[in-house]
This record gives sequence, structure tokens and C-alpha cells, in this order.
Amino acid sequence: MTLLPKFTNEPLLDFSEAHNRHSVTTALRELESRIAAGSLVARPILRGEEIRGKTTFSRTDPSDHTTVIGTVEFADIATAEEAIKTCLGGLDGWRRTPVHERANLLRKVGGIMKERKGFLTALIIREVGKPWREADADVAEAIDFCLYYATEMERLGAPRLTEEVMGEENYYFYQPRGVTVVISPWNFPLAITCGMAVAALVAGNTVILKPAEQSSLIAHEFARIALDAGIPGDALAFLPGQGEDVGRYLVQHPSTSMIAFTGSRAVGLEILNSASKVPTGQRMIKKVVAELGGKNAIIVDQDADFDDAIRGVLASAFGYAGQKCSACSRLIVVGDAYEPFLERLASAVSDLIIGAATDPSSFMGPVVDQEAAERIAKTIASASNLSLLAKGTLSSTLQERGNFIAPTIFRDVPENHPIWKDEIFGPVLACAHANDFDHALRMATASEYALAGGVFSRHPNNLQKAKEEFRVGNLYINRSITGALVGRQPFGGFLMSGIGSKAGGPDYLLQFMEPRVVTENTMRRGFTPDIG
Repeated sequence: MTLLPKFTNEPLLDFSEAHNRHSVTTALRELESRIAAGSLVARPILRGEEIRGKTTFSRTDPSDHTTVIGTVEFADIATAEEAIKTCLGGLDGWRRTPVHERANLLRKVGGIMKERKGFLTALIIREVGKPWREADADVAEAIDFCLYYATEMERLGAPRLTEEVMGEENYYFYQPRGVTVVISPWNFPLAITCGMAVAALVAGNTVILKPAEQSSLIAHEFARIALDAGIPGDALAFLPGQGEDVGRYLVQHPSTSMIAFTGSRAVGLEILNSASKVPTGQRMIKKVVAELGGKNAIIVDQDADFDDAIRGVLASAFGYAGQKCSACSRLIVVGDAYEPFLERLASAVSDLIIGAATDPSSFMGPVVDQEAAERIAKTIASASNLSLLAKGTLSSTLQERGNFIAPTIFRDVPENHPIWKDEIFGPVLACAHANDFDHALRMATASEYALAGGVFSRHPNNLQKAKEEFRVGNLYINRSITGALVGRQPFGGFLMSGIGSKAGGPDYLLQFMEPRVVTENTMRRGFTPDIG
């Protein structure tokens, strides 16, 4: 029996140590040289070779929109069609590649990312405005996905006998679904991009990767790493482009067997609707895995440790400027704790350090682009009828140069208000009072989403009640509700938060495969070796 490698999470860097700060500083300096030289370009990749795109997109630094980070060349419909043909042609060879070889290629991808960790971290900082710790965690999670899914596929890959039956063998095993379109988001531009792509690949599918426009440069780096590691050029294609044309074409194509998507609810539902239609020539029912966001609540009980709760709420609501599907955007405080806790929270917000993502001291950086900044600012302005608890301060320089939104907290928010109900995807927190813990649970779960949630309490009965009744995909007790680790906290929700199994968990790869059973009568009557 071969023992499978033990999975362990990639350690996060401790930036209190000088050598870790030096590694990222050096990488940022080297990246700045490449930016100044105009050498950062992301082009479509077909059959392992880069090809010229038909239109270009200039990606600016969210912390300083006067600086162009790099250029993205977008694929067109003709390139998308060629990618489908290529990945369809490479499917048979890739799915016949032994499982252990595919798994080892994933380990090699993870190893290369580990070697290039400084550069990848720096690029995430500059392209999508993630502060240092968040960017480092993004790279570490991508490495984790590679190693975890490699081990999981080796566990799942061997056919297994269903029962011991005299004169008959029944084997249960899996086959890949086919050509898989991966449409990845910008908020975890390496981790989620890598996680969805390598899950599909290690299961034996061929992959067409269409990243978000805002994070095409880091997605391009991932695609190059995967191909450099040995993933065949006819098993992985990279197609940066507009979701409205290239993305839609790939989703609707009759040769697409599966779509893995992470992003907005509106786009996810459109993908589901498109995938349900069967065009001429389509032979399969398309499989869709879609993670669509959340409107996550934290409950602070009357006996909660306020120090822990303040830290947890701030990290959950304003880490990466609230641009996480697991971010806390609703705060429910129980009973007499409401006023004193909000007073402490308002004071703590004023201490948050807001600055450029390149500054290692920044707790909160910019939002991803000017469109997001304008949308969030409009949402905040629309809530002028609400009571403002606290708002962080931005320097005039930050406001002029980058896509910065001050952390904003509203109090006494009614449950029917859009700020309370709708996903904002920015640094906006709505607070409300609950009469008791049961009331708080009803408020927390009265949402269309069911992704993440949290409880700060020291009451054993209330904690047990939360475990049973706070029905979300990931419930966190007495800690922040963001930062799920692969293997340790498999991540994903239900209701309007999406369809699919938990990323980084033991069920995730099963979505990318179809189970089969072969039954053989072994009571053969003779053997005829001359018959071919």
C-alpha cells in the first residue's frame, strides 16, 4: 500500500521579521522596474503559446490610478472557438494520463509558486490593491489548493470494489466531465483562480481559464506557471477577455461540459440560465459550480469578550476593504451590550490605518477599481437617512490618487433596508440591536444568503444553539469570519450563496467528475486466446 503524502498548509509570512519584509520589498522593487519598462503583458495562450489579442485593456494600480501596471490583450470569439477545439482535442490524452502523474504536476505547480512567492505577492499588491498580509495569504492558499487536491485525487483515483460477491466484480470509479470553463474573480486573483483550475485539471478535465478583467495579469502568471510545470498545452488554455462576449460564448458552447464560476449573484444566475439551454450538437447536461457571495452577520452576545469581538468584527468587515464574499457586513449586538459595544467599535475604526497597498503598515487599502469606488460611494450616499455611527478618514492624497473608500458604519439599520439586505462588497457595516440571543439568530438567518457567519459569546447554551440554528456554510465562533484555510475550513455556502461543494474540502473534486460502475461476471466458461 502506498501512503499518500500528508497535506499541511503553507505557512503565512510573519512580517514582524525583517527578512520577510525584505523579501516583499525586494519583489515590489523588481516589479516596479518591470512596470516602468512596460513589460507586464497578459496575452491569450493556446497550445502553450502566447498569441496576440484583438483588443487591449490597460490595468491601473488601485492605490494610484495614474500608474498603468500592465496591458491585457483580450481574446475574441474566434480565439475562444479555437480554444474549445484545442481542449476538446486534448481531452482524451489528458484524461488517460495516470492519476499520480496529474497529481505530481499539481505539486510541481505549487512548488513553482512557492519559489516565486515574492513576485506573486507583489503583483497581487499592485494589480488588485491587496495589503501585504492579504496578498501573501492569497499566494499561500493557491499553493495549498495544489497540494491538497493532488492528495485528494490520489485518494479518489483508484477504482474500488463495491462488495465482495462470488462470481462477480463490481468496481466504482470516476471519469472527468470534459472541457471545463473556469471563470475566476478578482478578489482572490490567484487562490480562487488556481483552486478552480487545478481541481478541474487533476480530475482529468481540460480547462479554459477566463479570469476577471481586473486580475488578468496575475492569472496569466498562474497559467504560465502551470504550463511550465508540464500541464499540456492542449489541456489548459488562457483566455483573458470580456465576460459579456468571450465568457458568454464559452458558457453557451455545445462542447463545454462544465462551468466553474466565482463572482456576482447576477452573473452566476445568468450562467445557470444559459447552461440550462441545450443547443444543437450538445451531448451532455452541463454541470455548473457557482459561488455567488454573501451578506454575512456577526452576533455579539451580552457576555462576549469585547476586545476579541472588536478585533474580529474589524478584521471581518474591513479586511481587504470588505471585498470578500465572507466579509461581515451585518453586526447584531444583543441586549444591553449594544450601546457600549458600538461606542468601542466607533472608537476603534478611527485607529485603522488606511493607505496604499504597497505600504506594509496599511490595514486597509483601496477597492479594486474606480467603478467599484463609485458604486460603493453611491450606496453609502443612498443611506443618508440612516444614523452614521462612524466613518474613517482619508487623506486628500489618497482620495485624489486611488480608489479609496473610508470604512463606514451605520447603526440602528432596519432589517428591510438595502444596506442590511444587499451585498455591497465594500467597507460598509450595518449594525442593529437584538432583544435577546434568539432574536439575534432570527435576524442573522433572515437573509437570502447563507455563506458565513460568526458569534462572539461565552454562554455555552447560546453557543450550542448557534451551532444548531445559525445555518450558514461556515460558522465561526469567537474569531473573525474570514480567512478560511484549505483542508481545515473547507469553504462554501448555500441558498443564494451558490451551488456546489466546499472548496478545499473532501467533496470538492467530486463535482468535476462523473461516477461509473463496471460489473463483470467472472464465472467465465473457457478462454479463447486466439480471438482478438
